[in-house]
Amino acid sequence: MESKNLWQLISLYLSTTLALLRHLVLHILTFNQSIIKFMDSILSLYFRSCHLSPIAVDLDDQTTLHFWVTNHRRFDKPTLVMVHGYGGNPLWQFIYQVGPLSRRFNLFIPDLVFFGRSYSKSPARSDLFQAECLVNGLGKLGVDRFSVYAISYGGFVAYRMAEMRPDAVERVVIMSSGLLYSEEQRAAQLREIGRHPSEILVPKKPDDLRLLVNLSMCKENSLNWVPDFLMRQFITLMYDHCRKEKIELANYLVEKKADTNLPVISQETLIIWGDRDKVFPLELAYKLQRHLGSNARLEIIKNAGHAANMESPDELNRLILSFVSS
Repeated sequence: MESKNLWQLISLYLSTTLALLRHLVLHILTFNQSIIKFMDSILSLYFRSCHLSPIAVDLDDQTTLHFWVTNHRRFDKPTLVMVHGYGGNPLWQFIYQVGPLSRRFNLFIPDLVFFGRSYSKSPARSDLFQAECLVNGLGKLGVDRFSVYAISYGGFVAYRMAEMRPDAVERVVIMSSGLLYSEEQRAAQLREIGRHPSEILVPKKPDDLRLLVNLSMCKENSLNWVPDFLMRQFITLMYDHCRKEKIELANYLVEKKADTNLPVISQETLIIWGDRDKVFPLELAYKLQRHLGSNARLEIIKNAGHAANMESPDELNRLILSFVSS
């Protein structure tokens, strides 16, 4: 009788323990499926703590733009539009900049079309289309004068904004944007990478994302320690939405002919480049400076790659603050 009671006690203990373990495992798995989304939400809260709010602007019956905007514009502060590149959305790309810059500027931070929460039914895929959308969106928000700071792909868009609206764009900061690639340079770079750019810019697998980060960062193997399941979550959040359209945007940039007649914009321009950029070589920075002439100033950040916004944010913020505020 005693042995029977002992067995029942052991069985109850084992079943209870297994139930708790099962619940714990399911909780961990559920949490793992949402770690990146949770981090994205935390970043949204951080943007809100910097006195920014999200807003959606309908440009027409085809296109909606999403912005993060300063809650209460102060007209004694300059206005700065921040344009992200391909590697995610503004929450992730401007994490080290939004705090310091929000204290000095009225910020307007858009999701480019087909990124984040911005979307369009339009078949247009050019950087000019992106620029037109941003200018129209800013106009609907009552922003008629502003400076613009842009990263990589965003630099193509910002340059077009400055070209089409010299009356609205006051100063331009372009970081690591290969606007003056020649056909020969592009072909050589593609051979060196050995992959089509859309496969890297719009990754499908963890190794694709690691390659994108390793090309962008000065340090090699920056994400080798990150487990694959987190990489897949990031890919799902950042790239699976509008994947087809993102690939078409990348293909447009790669397939269009090099712009040998790039207009010279009239605005004072600050060009910022990492000295170890593996995406757009440093010689393209000097080429852009020569193209723009006396209106352009070049600042080279030492020991930084393509993503100087992640590797050297303090120096980058200092350069932007001094240039736009002067």
